[in-house]
Amino acid sequence: MKIHIIGVPMDLGAGRRGVDMGPSAIRIAGIAERLRALGHTVVDEGDIPTRVPELQRIQNEKLRYLPEVVRSCTLLAAKVEKVTRAGEIPLVLGGDHSIAMGTIAGVAAHARRLHKKLGVLWIDAHGDFNTDKTSPSGNIHGMPLSACVGVGALELTSIGGHYRKVDPKRVVLLATRDLDEGEKNFIHHHGINIFTMKDIDKEGMSVVISRALRKLKGVDFLHVSLDLDALDPFVAPGVGTPVNGGLNYREAHLLMETVHSYGRMTSLEIVEVNPILDDRNLSAELAVELVSSAFGKKII
Repeated sequence: MKIHIIGVPMDLGAGRRGVDMGPSAIRIAGIAERLRALGHTVVDEGDIPTRVPELQRIQNEKLRYLPEVVRSCTLLAAKVEKVTRAGEIPLVLGGDHSIAMGTIAGVAAHARRLHKKLGVLWIDAHGDFNTDKTSPSGNIHGMPLSACVGVGALELTSIGGHYRKVDPKRVVLLATRDLDEGEKNFIHHHGINIFTMKDIDKEGMSVVISRALRKLKGVDFLHVSLDLDALDPFVAPGVGTPVNGGLNYREAHLLMETVHSYGRMTSLEIVEVNPILDDRNLSAELAVELVSSAFGKKII
């Protein structure tokens, strides 16, 4: 398998600085070497150009750093589309979760050209289903999933083209435990498939991830978006927006191992690694371990 690493060192969508250093931290933790050791061919495409907040002016407090976020996501979409058109796998390293609008737009463009169905497995403590009308902060990293299903500001929904990137019925949220009221209403209204930490506590990860993947069995392309804050802060302290009560170490690995066994993953991104808040790069090293599991690392 040929994997293309694409870094997006951007924290413009977040409310806290530091996740722009995530791609470097993950590279330093040995992502390319680990994947090559599994037998994959790895090409590091470098980083998508991004801008720093100190040199920008916020024009709209409900959509903070909107032009800059759209610019970087548009560049990312073009890069991801090029990789997927070649039949190869984009591995996108964030950066805050707003970059998912670019990743998904790139995969969606390829799927649309082939008249194929795209599904998204969104592993995150948060729903990221806010819009400029519902967001309490105006931080765009809380809006990418709503934009990808065609709801929200036109500037965001039109990244990569004026069409809905993914059918909301083909989106599955996993490990969710912190939703704003507007997001709860959105999820209920659009019939989004969601498996919260309560479901995982009651049924166990093995049952829940199997149920989640069954919801996506009809898709041709599967994008997996892993926000490291899906894990408990005790396991992954270096994340942008930590929430207690998340996945433990083995639950996270079982999740990614099962995704690999499913055999449908066509793109992967890992986001919100914040080295400023981390302890000796432990969270980035964990990110590398989880990516390795998604690409075939086994205990035996």
